[in-house]
Amino acid sequence: MTADEIRGRAEGTAPVPLSVLDLVTVGAGRTATDALRTSVELSRLAEARGFHRYWVAEHHSMPGVASSSPAVILAHLAAHTERIRLGSGGVMLPNHAPLVIAEQFGTLEALAPGRVDLGLGRAPGTDGATAAALRRTDRLNEGADDFPEQLAELVRFLDDDFPDGHPYGRIHAVPGPVQATSPGGVQSAHRPPVWLLGSSGFSARLAGTLGLPFAFAHHFSAQNTIPALDLYRQSFRPSAELAEPYALIGVSALATEDEREARRQVLAAALNMVRLRTGRPGLVPTPEEAEAYEFSPMEREFVTSWNANVIHGTPDEVRSGLDDLQKRTGADELMITSHAHDGGLRLRSYQLIADAYGLPSSTGAPQL
Repeated sequence: MTADEIRGRAEGTAPVPLSVLDLVTVGAGRTATDALRTSVELSRLAEARGFHRYWVAEHHSMPGVASSSPAVILAHLAAHTERIRLGSGGVMLPNHAPLVIAEQFGTLEALAPGRVDLGLGRAPGTDGATAAALRRTDRLNEGADDFPEQLAELVRFLDDDFPDGHPYGRIHAVPGPVQATSPGGVQSAHRPPVWLLGSSGFSARLAGTLGLPFAFAHHFSAQNTIPALDLYRQSFRPSAELAEPYALIGVSALATEDEREARRQVLAAALNMVRLRTGRPGLVPTPEEAEAYEFSPMEREFVTSWNANVIHGTPDEVRSGLDDLQKRTGADELMITSHAHDGGLRLRSYQLIADAYGLPSSTGAPQL
């Protein structure tokens, strides 16, 4: 891969490239099929409007989030897009055997050559019991502690370059580089760029040390954003992939024509988080349900804190908030995730943000 595949280009008046993070959210009264159809429409909209990349997050055992299988979803989106970069934001490496991930993303690379990203995280993306079921062990700390070793093994599979004498030296991830070196092989040896994701300093330091691009989860760990980005930049060592650090941040943002509607939708999304954090995960509630819900003082405090980091309002207000966040953090790219009960409203939010920055338009964009 090259640095050009990692570094995006700002479009319109945006200060940095804008991208999309999709959790494939499912609202009350909607189905997973509805949510996945929205993802297809959103990926086409993002491509048509000049968003740089489209990532899907891995979550498990959450009724309101239908993104348990990023590789499957990305394969579907690859069939409905032509240019936009597609990737995981991210695959939770401790949940999977490195060889399986190498095979999945080798397959994606074969389906969408030159436009696949492999973003990796070390958290489970779920609760402890579900993580134990995924990993078939209750020793969950081992997975997180072994992350650097798992990462090194995965990269070896992706590059097909285990040293002589290694137990895995005769094992190959297919599709992959081995097909290029086999007799008669014409397969490209290209493989997806690896990104590290994080919400604290661990992956920031590791990404810097390895010279990899870094994605920080500002949308749910805002207090750690600047310290983590500083640590990443201070730790950075040039690599074959990158000569200089490159960091994107995930940011929650929702734009509507009516400021009041944005507040209603954001309240509903916050209620969904309240339920998730208190062991009651469910579908994203309607704004009406959220307005009728009696929040306890502790829940109300959580909602206030949570929504303080959600940029929402009119398109101009959202643009101003995104600009300010980029200036404060120095992020090289902003990856926007929009949460709302209604998929159509999410689509409209990205359209309004694109309009606010004068992003290019295309006849391929869904009509909203």
